Amino acid sequence: MDGKERMLEAFALREADRVPVWEMAFNEESIIKLAAFFTDDLPPLKFAQQMTPEEKLKLIGALFTVIRELELDGISSISLMNTEPVGDNLVRDGWGRVLRVSEEGEATAVSGPVSGPADIKDIKPYHPEQSELLMLMAAKGSFGEEIAQVFVQPGPFRESWTFLGSMEKLLFYYIKNPDFVHALARLATDFILEVVDMAVELGADIIGLDGDLAFSQTTLMAPDHYYEYILPYHKEITERVHGHGKLIFKHSDGNMSPIMDGIVEAGFDGFHPVQPQCMDISEVKAKYGDRLTILGNIDCMHLLPFGTEQEVERSVRQTIGAAAPGGGYIISSSNSIHPGVKPENYIAMVKAARKYGSYPIDVEG
Repeated sequence: MDGKERMLEAFALREADRVPVWEMAFNEESIIKLAAFFTDDLPPLKFAQQMTPEEKLKLIGALFTVIRELELDGISSISLMNTEPVGDNLVRDGWGRVLRVSEEGEATAVSGPVSGPADIKDIKPYHPEQSELLMLMAAKGSFGEEIAQVFVQPGPFRESWTFLGSMEKLLFYYIKNPDFVHALARLATDFILEVVDMAVELGADIIGLDGDLAFSQTTLMAPDHYYEYILPYHKEITERVHGHGKLIFKHSDGNMSPIMDGIVEAGFDGFHPVQPQCMDISEVKAKYGDRLTILGNIDCMHLLPFGTEQEVERSVRQTIGAAAPGGGYIISSSNSIHPGVKPENYIAMVKAARKYGSYPIDVEG
């Protein structure tokens, strides 16, 4: 069984030959640290938004080396939207959003093209360009049908608040101006649907809808607001993906328990990452394992950065015992492989998944 088949079996809630191993994201520094175990052909260490096209290609090549050497079952790609520098660690994208690139490598909006309801009529929709999906095209060209192609795209909540440059501003309008909130979500969703169509055309098998909806205690918005302002647009996106015959999962850190029923209702096929600090994977498996594929849960906040390789192996063994029996589980970190993760610990995680992940599972949770 190859990696793609393994991933698709997990999404069908069936047991494959072994638990699939996949990762939603690697940051620039983590790619280079891991690839250094296998090759010297590495790009300079800088943010992708600051790299030349040639450096971006070398970074992608380094990631492919990691995927191939560790024999991962899927590869994640993102859109590399064209940007222009506008200051120290600041870039502007095609929407007119100003983004700050951080040491973690994730660009965060600090201002947007919309300051309030009066501006919505003036915003010019941005249409994705095929060249921005270079990473997906390169991954498909390199791996073909050997492994699952996962394309990760921010969802309507994240896209909406980045238009304003602040999540707090969007949540303010949840109370003060519902029509404006829906107008932003409509703008975001139309863009996402275009991206999804293009990604599927270029070879994506699975869509990951990014964007946190919760923090460690509870959801970022009242559950009723999720159902009012986000779920209808989630449904549109999942229906479009399913119309293409593809799969889609929702990513959110934090305690998503108050709206997990909504994630099912929205039509998602899976949920990532079941953050161990605030969600119990055994409980999620028991309640939703017959309807959602579960992805993730290996702690990247404390364990992977600061733990020992033996502690990583023990956690992988326990997690597989809790989540893998019966199928429907894909192992990954509890968010991403960020610069703080010890590369040795990530490699230990992958090796432990191979050691304990063969079906039938015979380890205790």
